Amino acid sequence: MSTTELLIRGTRQISAEPERRRRASRGRTGTIVIGAFLAVGALVTAFPFLWMAFASVKPRSESVAYPPQLLPQQPTFEYYVELFAQLDFGRYLVNTLLIVAICMVGLLLMAAAGYGFAKFSFPGRDALFFLVLVTMMIPGQVTMIPSYLILNGMKLTNTLIGIALPMLVSGFAVFLFRQFMTTIPTEVLEAARIDGAGEWRIFFRIVLPMSGPILAVQVVLTFIAGWNSFLWPLIIANDQNLYTLSVGLSLLNQQIATNPSLQMAASTLMVVPILIVFVVFQRYVVQGFALSGLK
Repeated sequence: MSTTELLIRGTRQISAEPERRRRASRGRTGTIVIGAFLAVGALVTAFPFLWMAFASVKPRSESVAYPPQLLPQQPTFEYYVELFAQLDFGRYLVNTLLIVAICMVGLLLMAAAGYGFAKFSFPGRDALFFLVLVTMMIPGQVTMIPSYLILNGMKLTNTLIGIALPMLVSGFAVFLFRQFMTTIPTEVLEAARIDGAGEWRIFFRIVLPMSGPILAVQVVLTFIAGWNSFLWPLIIANDQNLYTLSVGLSLLNQQIATNPSLQMAASTLMVVPILIVFVVFQRYVVQGFALSGLK
């Protein structure tokens, strides 16, 4: 390359350098503006939760003061103590955790069903899977009366098992498991069979460990469904000792409507565990939905 060509190329690079700097500056400005809009949106979205959390530790005099203030001047946790010491929220919490634990057993049933639909060929498979998809179109309120009559005939009304049994399986969960497990290489399963592994061993030792992301998704969804259960426990349980946290919160709003701090403490108790579970599993939730083919 001649000296003249080198000079021409150098001149072009020097003249293009300001343009590159302007583009980089515009890119940084755009990033800052987008970040600012996202921060404002996040703050607006989180503001009701922050108000609830701060109001739960306010004395009653501050919670009803006007004009209201976001931050408590004399924070106190007396209302959390009152929930468990005087209002039976400890029993409601235990009931809710037991229902969630029973619902978690259904994860294995739904995972096994999804595995069967994904990796086995048998007569009527497509028709059965179509029926599973049809159940997703039926509102839960439609099946409450038939479910109640069935459980009443089985003598399971007014029991925690009766409360948790209709939430044990979900057509949507079976669909998610099936979509994810179709991505598991069939060659891996065939190699395990050639080595002498049985189907249950393949399921527990190979399929489930490879299905970690979708299991995390279902753990979050199952926890939320069990934790927030309200209408069905209210219908099937006549004994107040079997009520869940959601039902207890509803009773609290009806019985003690003049203490906003106590209501906010109960609401915070309902919301915080769900947020913790989601934060812990959010990376796996996003990965599970991505790999299951959902957009």
